[in-house]
Amino acid sequence: MASPARLRLFRTTAFRLSAIFLAVFSIFSTLMIGYIVKSTMELLEGQTLEAVGRELDELAAQYQLGGIVRLARVVDLRSQQPGASLYLIADPDGAKVAGNVAFVPSAILDNPRPEPQTVPYRGAEETGGFGRRVALVRVFELPAGYRLLVGRDVSERNQLIEITIRALLVTMGLMVVLGLASWLFVSHRVLKRIDSMAATSRRIIAGDLTGRLEVTGTGDEFDRLAESLNTMLERIERLMEGLKEVSDNIAHDLKTPLTRMRTRVEAVLSGARDEHEYRDALQATIDDADQLIRTFDALLMIARAEAGSSGTAFSTVDVTSVAEDVFELYEPLSEEAGAELTFTANGPAPVAGIRELLAQALANLVDNALKYAEEGAEKPRVTISVEREADVVRLAVADNGPGIPPEDRARATERFVRLEKSRSKPGAGLGLSLVAAVARLHHGALSLEANGPGLRAVLILPAAKEIANAA
Repeated sequence: MASPARLRLFRTTAFRLSAIFLAVFSIFSTLMIGYIVKSTMELLEGQTLEAVGRELDELAAQYQLGGIVRLARVVDLRSQQPGASLYLIADPDGAKVAGNVAFVPSAILDNPRPEPQTVPYRGAEETGGFGRRVALVRVFELPAGYRLLVGRDVSERNQLIEITIRALLVTMGLMVVLGLASWLFVSHRVLKRIDSMAATSRRIIAGDLTGRLEVTGTGDEFDRLAESLNTMLERIERLMEGLKEVSDNIAHDLKTPLTRMRTRVEAVLSGARDEHEYRDALQATIDDADQLIRTFDALLMIARAEAGSSGTAFSTVDVTSVAEDVFELYEPLSEEAGAELTFTANGPAPVAGIRELLAQALANLVDNALKYAEEGAEKPRVTISVEREADVVRLAVADNGPGIPPEDRARATERFVRLEKSRSKPGAGLGLSLVAAVARLHHGALSLEANGPGLRAVLILPAAKEIANAA
């Protein structure tokens, strides 16, 4: 009984393809060789019949000139020439009169027919039976009961046909053997790769998200598939790690305001309070609840942006117009905070995107810049700039605050990461995470650079060719 592994080989696509290719190639080879053999036989037979016809015409002319005696003399002369045709003149009793054919079946001479016939024969120099010598002949009846046979030996033609058929059989056998060998090799190799993929898939299903499909470096279709799936697995791993980190951070960072809210309410309810104290407690609780709602809204917006599904279709947006609106919104706030807010642009900067998300990302950058520019600077300064460079639009917000150390810049875009150790500033550590997510959604990137002093946050976006629907 066949083993499961062997049965699995027969069920593979490689086996079916190998069988189909082998059958198609075998049929094609058989038809091609058969056509060659048939064409060769027809060509050789045509040449033979043409030569025999010429011989008969010449011998008929000799018979007309001198009768049977002259015909016999001419036949004897021609029979002695190298490469001569086959000749036989027999009397009414079937006895040989002249020629180089010693014997043919008596039925051929008893029933003379001018049509070509393939018959066995024995040459004048041979003894015994007919052997394997065969001739294509034509037989005519002469006056007085004589018979004239003229033909050509076709034994070599038959040998050629036999050699061709043997070559066909050997070739078919080799094709079958090589086809089976190729099938076994390909099936084994394909099954090995598929088994490796299945094993890796089982590891991932079991919870090991670090598993990756094997890439052999051959550049074949399995390598290309493995590379694409590995890229997908890396993204899934990052998303799962991000989800775990978000869950942990939510449990850690949101526990504090919820505990504070509960403690405040318990404190107010623990004794007699006047209306003013109740109002203050409720207002503080509402403020904390608003902060929680804003945090969850930011998380939801980040999740949608990272998933590539914001619910709004892309249109052509002028980033310069968006930056002007944000500048006008924050200019009064910066004056109240004693900061200097400026805006520069080198013209329209169209990108394919979502205006609301781009505005929110820029607002987050400006809000962070105004918040941290106050530290260590006599006159906080924040600059919004838009630059169109060939196929790229750079939307930058720069400040003169303390900046971010190079080793912390990559971590600064993670969710709930706050580099301020005192955590005295309001916020949940989601501003730069949202900006980075919006950048990825728009096929761009967020770059954090030194401003000397301060930080320069640059939103790099691919430029669109024209401005349309830019409200």
